[in-house]
Formats: sequence, structure tokens, C-alpha cells
Amino acid sequence: MKILFFGDIIGRPGRHAIATILPRWQAAYSPDIIIANGENTAAGMGITHTVADELFGAGINVLTLGNHTFSKKEAEQLLVNEPRIIRPANYPEGVPGFGYGIFKAGNKRLAVINLLGRTFMEPADDPFKVAADLLPLIKSHTNCILFDVHAEATSEKAAIAWHFDGKISAVVGTHTHVQTSDERILPQGTAFITDVGMVGPQDSILGMQKDGVLKKFLTRMPSRFEVAGGNVTINAVVIEVNDETGMALNITRIQEIMKSNITDDGRK
Repeated sequence: MKILFFGDIIGRPGRHAIATILPRWQAAYSPDIIIANGENTAAGMGITHTVADELFGAGINVLTLGNHTFSKKEAEQLLVNEPRIIRPANYPEGVPGFGYGIFKAGNKRLAVINLLGRTFMEPADDPFKVAADLLPLIKSHTNCILFDVHAEATSEKAAIAWHFDGKISAVVGTHTHVQTSDERILPQGTAFITDVGMVGPQDSILGMQKDGVLKKFLTRMPSRFEVAGGNVTINAVVIEVNDETGMALNITRIQEIMKSNITDDGRK
């Protein structure tokens, strides 16, 4: 099984880059399933019906989320009706949506679990316990399991990866929007990268226009963050997994800069 996973997609520039590059990358890497973190897809924060449909239409099979899951009002109903969108599994009981899903990948199945970190983040349930409780149920269906750990602290992402080494196929980190160069397979067979990076404007601060972010740092005053424009950095990983054992065979980090003049009007 071959998994293509894109880092956080930022607004319209990121969505356009995905639609543009996917045909070429599908031909180059032949993925069985394509996953992307989509919590910043709608004007840089949250997700909407229109944006989700656009990304699924471009070829994405599964979207994971994070701390901006409910930043758009319509997300609550969207998550109830769309099992291809996975929100953090360690949200409190009763929160709408699906914390994990099992999806067709070639002639096998892949389970995708979304987990939210707790260090330097908003309160959430224990990701270690929530994931451990889910594994027996999931393993009755498939040994191929991927965690998207949406977390601020590199130590927390690494801790989750080491704790579940040999029990799942891969742990990919998201949220910090900067691709790390530490991709590897841990001793017991779990692939890991601290952060996949983003699909968003390169001339930016984490995909956002620099002026608004700088204002907040320099003055501590409230500032509106808007998606930047210009060339887009596309960050992803390709993970190869043994279909039977669920253990990773290889993880490859990908980064490409795409020339772009796409801007985000902030409406979706």
C-alpha cells in the first residue's frame, strides 16, 4: 500500500496547488490513497462544504482536521454527513463528526485517526488513551493504521510515535506548517515525521500575510490574519506499508515550489 499525505492546505492558493499538481504526482508516485490535512482550507481557517467538495473533486480521498475544525459555522453539519472528513478523535464525547475512518486503499483498507495535541494547545482529552482504546476495534478490520497528530510540540508528536511504534503503520505530524527533515522508520516498524509541512504560500508566515502576523507579535494587539499570495510550497510524504503486517517499508519526504499568482478573497 502506498499513501500520499499532504501537509496543511492553506486557503485558495493551497487548494489550487493541489488540483494542479495531483495529476502529475499520481502518475509519479502511484498512491493507493491520498490524504491531506484540511483544517486551514477555507480562507486559512476551518473547512466548508464548498471547499471539501473542491478537494474531493481534485482527487483527495480523505481530509483530516485539527484545532480549527469548527472555525466555520457550517462545519458541524458537514462533519455529521461526511465520513471522509476526520476530526480529532480526542475531542470530548458528543462532539459531531468522526474521529477515525477506515478507507479503501488499493485492494486493502487503511484506518486514519486524527489526534489533537495538548501541549500549548486548547484542552482536549488524552490522545494516548483515546488512540489506545480505538486500536483493538480498528485492528479487527485492518492492520494498516495512520495517525495524523495535529500538535504544536515536537516532543508530543515524537512521544506518540514512540509509544505506538510497532502497533501502527505511521505517525505524521501536522499543525506547525514547516516541513521537518526527520522522516524515518522507528525500530518496530512505524514510519514517523514530526511535521509534514504545508501546502501554502511560500512568501508568508505559516501561509499568512506577513504584516498581520508581525503586527500581533510587535504590538500584542488583535490582528486579522489573511492568506498570503505568491508561489506555493507543496509539502507531502509518501509512505509505503506492508499490506499484511501493517508495518512501514519506506517514508519519503517531498517538497516542491509551484509558481502561482492565486490569491484568497477570504470568502471560502
